[in-house]
Amino acid sequence: MYYHFKKIIILILLHTFLISVALSCIYPLLWMLNVSFKTEQQFREDYGMKLASPPTLENYNKVIFEEKLGSYFINSVFYTFVTVFFIVIFSSLAAYAFARLNFPGKNVIFFMFLAAMMIPLPAGFVPVYILLNKFFVLFNTAFPFLKPYSIAERSGYIFAMVNMGLSLSIYLLKTFFDQLPRDLEDAARIDGCNRLQIWWNVGLPLVAPALAVVIIFNAMTVWNEFVLASLMFTEDNLMPLQVGLMEIYNRNIIQHTLIMAALALAALPIILLYLKMQKQIIKGLTAGAVVG
Repeated sequence: MYYHFKKIIILILLHTFLISVALSCIYPLLWMLNVSFKTEQQFREDYGMKLASPPTLENYNKVIFEEKLGSYFINSVFYTFVTVFFIVIFSSLAAYAFARLNFPGKNVIFFMFLAAMMIPLPAGFVPVYILLNKFFVLFNTAFPFLKPYSIAERSGYIFAMVNMGLSLSIYLLKTFFDQLPRDLEDAARIDGCNRLQIWWNVGLPLVAPALAVVIIFNAMTVWNEFVLASLMFTEDNLMPLQVGLMEIYNRNIIQHTLIMAALALAALPIILLYLKMQKQIIKGLTAGAVVG
């Protein structure tokens, strides 16, 4: 009897703690969303969670069409989609090779990727910036007709972001490929599949939880990246969302409701992506936690 009572008390305390943590995370989002539907006068009259009456879409209309948030948003969607796509392809190919192929220097190359994870990202910004500047000059010299479209700047930023996400993605995917039974690959090889077909048809579907983790982590990294983008881009039509948010903040520093509307739009895609892939993400993070 005492044991069951103690267990119930522990569960109550645990769930109370978890609920309080969840509320502390959700409350700022709900407050931000509520403020974004208020006028500036309503916000100054009440800073709390009092609902806007009536709610207005004026802030969203202004921030999208007058403050160019739509352009920044599209740029970030493009950078995030292309970067994550290349990271998934390159890291899954490399991870499969490290897990299944034997070639000279395999362990040395893999440990070099692991060592790259220990280098702070800001430490590489200066050499990356210098390298990309030279790349822009060479690219625009070789293809001058592409310069007005800023292809070099866009592709250079994407290459840099792909490089930043490869090490962790390769390490995570390799651990999953190591756990896959070789019998499935042998059966696919008997059916006439080559290495690439086995990677595509057998390997990737079985490591889907790890791919979900790779996608969400790298999408968040690219979507929230600020420093490198602010160093590389000087034109408004190239800036991603985070740099654009800073520009909007600098122009509307006292327009709190307008800034909250911009932040709500910036947070929405990542929240939707997580909600869409949360089951796969949990599977990927907890894989291997249960023994036996």
